[in-house]
Amino acid sequence: MSNKDLLGRRNFIKGFGAAAGVAMAAPALAVSEKADGVKWDKEVEVLIIGSGFAGLAAAIEATRKGAKDVHIFEKMSYFGGNSAINGGLFAAPGTPMQKQEGVKDSVEIMVADQLASGRGIADEALLRHVAEHAVEALQMTLDAGSEYHPYLQQLGGHSVARTYQTTVSCGAGITQPLLHECRKLGVHTHNRAKFEGFLVGDKGEVLGVKMRDNYHFGEDQPGKVSNIRAKRGVIMATGGFAQNVDLRMAQDPTLTAEVGCTNAPGATGEGMYEMFRLGAVPVHLAHIQSGPWASPDEGGFGYVSNYSIYNFPHSVAIDRLTGKRFMNEIADRKTRADAELNCRDAKGNALPPILITSYEDSKKHPNTKKVLKYNVGWKFDSIEELAKHFDVPLAPLKQQIAEYNDYVKTQNDPQFGKNMTEAKGKYIKAPFTVVRLWPKVHYCQGGVQINTKAEVKDSFTGQAIPGLYAAGEVCGGIHGVSRLGSCSIPECMVMGMTAARSMMKA
Repeated sequence: MSNKDLLGRRNFIKGFGAAAGVAMAAPALAVSEKADGVKWDKEVEVLIIGSGFAGLAAAIEATRKGAKDVHIFEKMSYFGGNSAINGGLFAAPGTPMQKQEGVKDSVEIMVADQLASGRGIADEALLRHVAEHAVEALQMTLDAGSEYHPYLQQLGGHSVARTYQTTVSCGAGITQPLLHECRKLGVHTHNRAKFEGFLVGDKGEVLGVKMRDNYHFGEDQPGKVSNIRAKRGVIMATGGFAQNVDLRMAQDPTLTAEVGCTNAPGATGEGMYEMFRLGAVPVHLAHIQSGPWASPDEGGFGYVSNYSIYNFPHSVAIDRLTGKRFMNEIADRKTRADAELNCRDAKGNALPPILITSYEDSKKHPNTKKVLKYNVGWKFDSIEELAKHFDVPLAPLKQQIAEYNDYVKTQNDPQFGKNMTEAKGKYIKAPFTVVRLWPKVHYCQGGVQINTKAEVKDSFTGQAIPGLYAAGEVCGGIHGVSRLGSCSIPECMVMGMTAARSMMKA
């Protein structure tokens, strides 16, 4: 079976520098209201708020299941949301590429890895549902024209290599083909259209929404508000709230505006707020994840993030104060982010650690050229030159690299227990490439609670809110304390597809 046909005949059955574009003020809140006597300006069959992975997958699946009038509404001027600028990393168990590379994996192994990262509070049923359908979501991207590197990556916290990455090394390699597929299928797409609240019936069922047109993010809004009825229901795919500084500080006071963020400016959480007003259950809002692969030398997600993600398995992360390793370079995100934040100088000030890689190995990733070109990474011909540049004590650094290279040779890391499989034959040797590391706010584990049908649960009744579905980062509780890298895209897409299927069956 080729990597272009993953399914065969199967069907879908189962604090360092403020980031550019941060929304400094909380967004103006929408207000939901009863639909009694409301004048409907428009009626659609399927209404989707948000145009990222979840919204696009929902639209395609709804159309495949027979919907004739599907509409996606996006508040920003561009489509794709935060998904378009994410890392383009997609984890799935039991793929053809794993078989080609001799990687043994399964739904059970992937779920176990995620439960360990979630530290006891992840939702096993939802994780299993996503893992069972991840290959099918991956196939949707391939059918739409997404292209991936011809190798798998083993990201932090994953026990095996199971991650695909788009050839453009960002999420646009998925959102653009999915958007094109939506339009080819006749899905109606609306940008600069801001969700202003739900319109609900006497029994609390969602009948439709209020939408403002001609919306310009961060400006006064003169656009007209329309009342749109949704015959089958509303799918909320509005993403997280990492750019809402007030809300994230309410959960974690250390996440001030001075802490960088990898998200798009529109990740401000209004859709989540409004579902809470309807009675949705808030889950895990305080669990906000920082990316340990980010750099203090560039804004947003940047080039270093994907460079680091690719190179962590065969690199050493060094504390510049000691010249020694301070973490397992492929531990889960929270473990690594916490370890990096502990890297301080003698006075307690932040001292971003460095990631050292052999240039021979790092150059295999396309971002290496960009990292060096834009001066957010450095290349050195000797360890002495490297140590002098970063003011790292030379003797312990040399000793550490020699010890680590022994770990590569023996395939055993007694220092931090790193899985050395992906480091086999990849020694730390000159010339070197080096980047600095410092965490940035990346992903909100918290949001509204959903079930495996992507229905939003009502905190008052314990039942689903009729006519309301949600998918993607706006949902909470799925991953627990820490989400593993490359597990967001399959979650978004699978739950978007699931929401569409549930809606079409209702």
